[in-house]
Amino acid sequence: MKKVKYINAIRLKLHKVLVEAVLTGLQEIFVLNKQADKVVEQLLKSNKKWGARDRAFLAENIYEMCRWWRLINFSAGISEPLDSTDYWTLFATWLTIKPLHFSLENNQDLPQWAEFEGMDLEDILKRYREGLETRSIAESIPDWLDETGASELGDNWDTELMALNKQAPVVLRVNTLKTDIATVSSIFGPDETGLIPGVPHAVVLKKRQNVFSRDSFKMGYFEVQDAGSQLIAPYLDVHPGQTVIDACAGAGGKTLHIASLLENRGKIVAMDLDLRKLHELERRAKRNGVTCIKTDVIHSEKDIRALKETADRLLLDVPCSGLGVLRRNPDSKWKLKPSFLDAIRKTQWQILTGYSAMVKPGGKMVYATCSILPSESEEQVKRFVLERGHQWRLVSEQRTSVARDGFDGFYMALLEKQ
Repeated sequence: MKKVKYINAIRLKLHKVLVEAVLTGLQEIFVLNKQADKVVEQLLKSNKKWGARDRAFLAENIYEMCRWWRLINFSAGISEPLDSTDYWTLFATWLTIKPLHFSLENNQDLPQWAEFEGMDLEDILKRYREGLETRSIAESIPDWLDETGASELGDNWDTELMALNKQAPVVLRVNTLKTDIATVSSIFGPDETGLIPGVPHAVVLKKRQNVFSRDSFKMGYFEVQDAGSQLIAPYLDVHPGQTVIDACAGAGGKTLHIASLLENRGKIVAMDLDLRKLHELERRAKRNGVTCIKTDVIHSEKDIRALKETADRLLLDVPCSGLGVLRRNPDSKWKLKPSFLDAIRKTQWQILTGYSAMVKPGGKMVYATCSILPSESEEQVKRFVLERGHQWRLVSEQRTSVARDGFDGFYMALLEKQ
């Protein structure tokens, strides 16, 4: 067999302190059940002396190991990592299979570290090739989730799953309350940006970079928001002067987009169960120059009933499995459970049937998810229209496909109250 060479620690500046930080992050994610983005953010804050390449190494390896966690574990011969020794083995396995998996040309030996002594690289490669023969291992996804996707998406599941395992691009949404797309493009440079047909306020960056440290971000010129997500606010068909309720606002990415479409003229009631997220929305709104948003914590159903028939437009960006955004949150697939999926469908139905009462007669509502599963999306809307057809009409529905469009996987349905 042709000898396989491995990553050169000196060439890639593979420092043990950075590898230790990666392993610390992975243990926090998989042992302490923390969210990957929060873990990475905290680690990056912990050492201000790390340079851009060091920070990129840390973030990239944590996210990519989360993405390929099952394949790495299988290749390492570890069913469930228990201690630091297991995590060092997993990292060595990652270094071993990464060049093959991504057709890279970094061909040097593994670092001569004590933690890597006794590694049987041929055995790792043998298991790796064996794992590629089973889709759930090769694409690194839990068996139950693989079965669910195949059941709901049929032949499309293979291509969607492969696309979900690719790194997502960095897409900006230009804040038209403060600037325009030409200005934002010029800030990054015309050779560093691209436009997305059909998404008028989107700028995609050709190279990954930390945009949050830029003065233009701090001045509210743009937000980071995927192209698929940017389609939802315009789908609501808002017009300046209207009253809009965003009933599952969270930290308000789509709320801010609605405000720009309203040109700051009208009223937005941003509602959520989580007060901390609404505080974050208020902070972002100030940076964006948005003045038409009022935040409102949902304490009980009384808060919903109090707003009966007050909204010209209602956005229900409901809680969901998040399977459409696995590219950005690869750790979430290991935290999802079948019981959660069953429970979240019930929650979605309760929100759709209960919150829709806030729409005025003649008003419109968008039901949206960031899930690729029809059971959370099309089927919920179909059931709603069948049961409420005397009162609601489905105007249109749209779905973005990670494989087809390159956007995150979103579903949106526009409904009109008779």
